[in-house]
Amino acid sequence: MENFEIKLIPNENIEIILPLLKELNSSIDEEILKKRILEMATQHYKCVGIYNNNNLIGISGLWFLTRHYCGKVIEPDHVIINHQFRNKGLGKKLFKWIYNYAQSIGYEASELNTYVDNIKSHKFYENEGYKKLGFHYLKIL
Repeated sequence: MENFEIKLIPNENIEIILPLLKELNSSIDEEILKKRILEMATQHYKCVGIYNNNNLIGISGLWFLTRHYCGKVIEPDHVIINHQFRNKGLGKKLFKWIYNYAQSIGYEASELNTYVDNIKSHKFYENEGYKKLGFHYLKIL
């Protein structure tokens, strides 16, 4: 029987997310990803993990900020579940955990970004009640 647990990953252990993070960012060197997540851990960022028998099988970064249009907002980021554990309802459980956690610390909303070509995630987020509000642009300086 599979035993799943969802909990925050302590900042001092944040490097354990690298293998899963690399799946979403295969074109970025692992040392660069490591440097970035260590820096993120010093900002308004936490990461939640899904564990199966103490093995990390899923993650979502969490950013905490206040927006003028919706108040205190939690932003799930780089959500990924190991391919062997997809389609088992874990994404839904993870987001339920995120919503409950956000509300427990006084947050009013959740917003996120997703890659344009990640069609499966679009359907998942829309089923979760997210609405498209605009476009996310990026310019590398």
